[in-house]
Amino acid sequence: MSGFIAPEIAWGPLVPVLVVLLAAVLGVLVEAFVPDARRRAVQLTLTLASLAGALLAVAALWSGVEETGGTDVLGGSLVVDGPTLVLQATIALLALLSTLIFADRFAGGEDAFAPSAAAVPGSDYEEIARRKGLRQTEVYPLLLFATGGMMLFPATTDLLTLFVALEVLSLPLYLLCGMGRRRRLLSQEASMKYFLLGAFVSAIMLFGIALLYGYSGSLRYADIAVATATPNGLEGLLVVGALLLLAGLFFKIGAVPFHMWTPDVYQGAPTPVTGFMAACTKVAAFGALLRVVYGMLPGMAWDLDVVLWTVAILTMVVGTVAALVQTDVKRLLAYSSIAHAGFVLTGIVALDDAGITAVLFYLLAYGATTVGAFGLIALVREQGTGDDDVPAVLGEATRLSQWAGLGRTHPVLAVTFTLFLLSFAGIPLTAGFVGKFAVFTAAVEGGAWQLALVGVLASAAAAFFYVRIIVLMFFTEVPEAPVTAGTGTGVAPAAVAGSTPVVHGATGQQASVATAEPVTTERAPATTVVAGEGLTVVAVVVCAVLTVVLGVAPSPVLDAIASVAVLLP
Repeated sequence: MSGFIAPEIAWGPLVPVLVVLLAAVLGVLVEAFVPDARRRAVQLTLTLASLAGALLAVAALWSGVEETGGTDVLGGSLVVDGPTLVLQATIALLALLSTLIFADRFAGGEDAFAPSAAAVPGSDYEEIARRKGLRQTEVYPLLLFATGGMMLFPATTDLLTLFVALEVLSLPLYLLCGMGRRRRLLSQEASMKYFLLGAFVSAIMLFGIALLYGYSGSLRYADIAVATATPNGLEGLLVVGALLLLAGLFFKIGAVPFHMWTPDVYQGAPTPVTGFMAACTKVAAFGALLRVVYGMLPGMAWDLDVVLWTVAILTMVVGTVAALVQTDVKRLLAYSSIAHAGFVLTGIVALDDAGITAVLFYLLAYGATTVGAFGLIALVREQGTGDDDVPAVLGEATRLSQWAGLGRTHPVLAVTFTLFLLSFAGIPLTAGFVGKFAVFTAAVEGGAWQLALVGVLASAAAAFFYVRIIVLMFFTEVPEAPVTAGTGTGVAPAAVAGSTPVVHGATGQQASVATAEPVTTERAPATTVVAGEGLTVVAVVVCAVLTVVLGVAPSPVLDAIASVAVLLP
């Protein structure tokens, strides 16, 4: 009679992920047992400490991985090698900076999240929760669970573990997207769209995993890679399964044709969540895509080249062209992120070590710039009237027309945002330039110079809409056109057309410009910048420093990444 044999687990390499996930579980207990008055401080301290601990754990593992190349964990389901550590450190750093933006509170002690996310928008229950000053501290364990899943995602070498990590990182994001304090219906719509499309793509991905298992008889990347080298008459299962698996990963990075959720979700989600999701999810998904393409499907390079080239070109072109006509700054950055996904794909197409180094550096540079840009967007607010015509700071001013003249009224913010825009555009002496140069160079060295040429042309075209915002901030007068609003509502947006949602001053509820109530014409509310408690400012400053340092002196970071940029099978 054979007894159960306990598996031997090397816990050391798992410490960065374990710290984050254990803190997430503790965060759930904090919600249950810590009094309301102290809950926010405890949650914030726990979140920041766990993410800082994860960074320290990665630093402690670095020298060992640099010497040995890495190690398998959990019987080969996970691998902790150089790229894993780089990606985990990047995710933990960006999540830590995002936490500061999550935690910042503005006028009246309000943060970006609804006082009661489960309340029906406009209901008496929501109004009671607002008046009592309730705060959503559940966002911190949700952020940690998502971060833990993101740190696992690029480390998986097993398709089942890959799917579990995907769900762990996705489910908290679905909830966070629907918790916006302002524009509640728009936020809930974004959450529902993201959830439904994400569930559909997860099913497609799971079907692809089943087909790959049917082809190879294994879920391990290494076993599938070996099976692809020996024809067995089931190549149809391999091709279809690989395409379905890649479809799920393309959805997470926002690549065409799986990009349609991106602008709606980026616009509707609370801005701190948008920044966190735009930066960290892309890092995790591209890390997983690197390991799948390089570690599991290298024998399909001939078949995958056509797919990767087509998706990369369409992603760069569609993202750039669509961004040219956007009038909302969050939607513009959403399409910009789609274009950047295409740029990163050029580095993956290279299929060499230089491509791995370039992709890892690009993800760090893009992530820091993205978190900083969305942090600044969270600070730009509409100034109008609330209850009893009392002056109040209202919702975020995301319409591009509302940013006119911001460089004259708030020059420091405008200059910092300009820095991030120049980095997105790939202007020299910014991190974005070094990242683009690295991925395009890797593509050329890998024989994909045509793809690099498309990337350069798309980058040149994309510079137009980045420069347009700069011109708007520094060289455009503040518009004084009136806005039509319901009588006595204190409607927030300054330039609204059609049925664009607008925000009531005190309640943060949505209404439509088209209304049956009597209307009056009043001057558009001014745009202002709120500093809050200073946490967002700290995060933005760190992101700005990273953007400059990685652009001016990138060699130490590039060398450090190159020294460990070897994927274990």
